[in-house]
Amino acid sequence: MIKHIPFESLHVSSQGWLESRFHFSFAEYHNPQNMNFGVLRVMNDDVIAPHMGFGTHPHRDMEIFTYVLEGELTHEDSMGNKETLQAGDIQYLSAGTGIYHSEKNEGDTPVRLIQTWIVPHTKGLTPRYGSYKRDKALRHNQWQHLFGADNSGAVIGLYQDANVYAIEQDKDAKSEFSLVNGRQAYLKVMEGSIILNGVSLAFGDSAEITHESLLSISASNDAQLLLIEMASIHN
Repeated sequence: MIKHIPFESLHVSSQGWLESRFHFSFAEYHNPQNMNFGVLRVMNDDVIAPHMGFGTHPHRDMEIFTYVLEGELTHEDSMGNKETLQAGDIQYLSAGTGIYHSEKNEGDTPVRLIQTWIVPHTKGLTPRYGSYKRDKALRHNQWQHLFGADNSGAVIGLYQDANVYAIEQDKDAKSEFSLVNGRQAYLKVMEGSIILNGVSLAFGDSAEITHESLLSISASNDAQLLLIEMASIHN
C-alpha cells in the first residue's frame, strides 16, 4: 500500500529566517495522528536564509541526519567537530547521552536541506558524528546505502535497524527497490517528480509504503530521492 503525502499538505512553519515543512508533529505542530512512521520520528524540509541558522542547542537520544540540497551548511558541535557541507553532502549526529551543536548558513544564498530524526534502539548511547561528501557516480541511477546499522555496508553506521538510501535518477530512467516481508519504507522526493508503482509523486511529495514487495520507480523529470527502510511497526 502506498499512502501519497502531497508537499502542500505538510505543516508550514515560518520564522522569517527559516521556512520549514514538517512531515510529522514537531515544535508548534502537534497532531496525535501524525507522530511518526515506525522509528522515523521527524522529517523537516528546511530553507535557511543567508547568514542565519540554528544557534548552539542540545539534543539527546536521537539519530539525526541532514541531507543538503542547495547552498552550504556549517556544522559545529561540543565534540569538536566543525565542517561545511555542500549540496549532496550528508551529515550524521547520534545525540546519545547528550550533545550541543549549531547549524548555520554562513553563505550569501539560501540553504535548502532535509533533516531527519530516527529513534535509536537504546537510550544513553555514546554520542558520535559522521559525514560523507557527495560522489554522484555512486548514486547516479542507482541506490546508494548512506546509513544503516553497524556492519550493514552503509557509508555511516546508525544505532537502529533502519536503512537510508539516496538516488539521483535521470528523466525517463527506471529503478527498483525490494522490500522484504515485515519491512516498510518512507520515500521522499527531494527534487523532480516520479511515478512510484503507478502513483505520481511531484516535487516535495512523500509516500508511506507498507505491504509492498517491489518498488518500481520511473522518473518523470530528473529526480533526487531519499528512502528510509525499516521494520514494520504499528504507530
